[in-house]
Amino acid sequence: MACALFGAAAPSHAAQPTMKAVVLHEYGESELLKYEDAPRPEPKENEVLVRVIACGVNPADPLVISGRLAKEFGTHLPLIPGYDVAGVVEKIGTKITRLKVGDAVYGYALFGGGWAEYAVLAENEAALKPQSLSFVEAAAVPLAALTAWQALLDVAKLCSGQTVLIHGGSGGVGSFAIQIAKARGARVVATASTANQDLLKQLGADVAIDYTKTKFEDVAKDVDVVLDSVGRDTLARSYALVKKGGIIATLVSRPDQAELDKHGIRGASIWGKPDAAELAEITKLIEERKIKPIVSQVMPLSDASKASQQAATHHTRGKIVLKIAEEPRS
Repeated sequence: MACALFGAAAPSHAAQPTMKAVVLHEYGESELLKYEDAPRPEPKENEVLVRVIACGVNPADPLVISGRLAKEFGTHLPLIPGYDVAGVVEKIGTKITRLKVGDAVYGYALFGGGWAEYAVLAENEAALKPQSLSFVEAAAVPLAALTAWQALLDVAKLCSGQTVLIHGGSGGVGSFAIQIAKARGARVVATASTANQDLLKQLGADVAIDYTKTKFEDVAKDVDVVLDSVGRDTLARSYALVKKGGIIATLVSRPDQAELDKHGIRGASIWGKPDAAELAEITKLIEERKIKPIVSQVMPLSDASKASQQAATHHTRGKIVLKIAEEPRS
């Protein structure tokens, strides 16, 4: 009997499926990111599992990797970064009603996970991908476009005929902000370096300022809204340019209340959040050819560390995108 017990097979457990992913095991520099096998996630009842085709890279990524934004993003180690997901729905939770298996989707995954072959998104984080965009192009949209939309429309209440000054107009958020503001009927003044003056014009800026050659306050006066993605001295010099009752919205700092009071204006710190309904509105503008993403570099997932280092410079034209799988044939 003892021999029989000794030879009995142990209970079998199906091994958890794995995937290739970029994983952070300790906070620090981007070089600490590891391209390795990781457990494939399973969607909860209100989530979809997406086979990721492409994922965007944002200036916030290196800050999350360093640990400085860990609290804001609610991250825990080990961590898979990546917030702009574009891919195909592989599996759905029991409470999913708007999306189905096989749908081409894109979205802003609040807790990351997009730098991998598979990621989970809550249903309110994802929308159907614009048909006119490739998956790589779509992956450049969600976080940056939603941040611009929420800053200009939800917070600043930008109206047709108003003037907006957009600092960093050639970056991810700035490039969408110019186009969203123009679609709203606003007059747009935007700043960028010499190399990106042509891009500002292509995006629709009415006035393009080369901040390396011209003080923006010599050109932009009496604006209704300032959207700031630079901070520091740029923000400090912007208060006096806003009309009484206007607003400064900043992505990288906190407005100085004394300056706001002095000039009779409002201020807001902007933190973009997932919103499937607003993403669907952005999709409409994309399909109407009123908004287009700017993708400056496409890199493989294994180069995520290099991509994050580039994002940390804050001098990326548009967006960097990691291509994770081949585009499915339509």
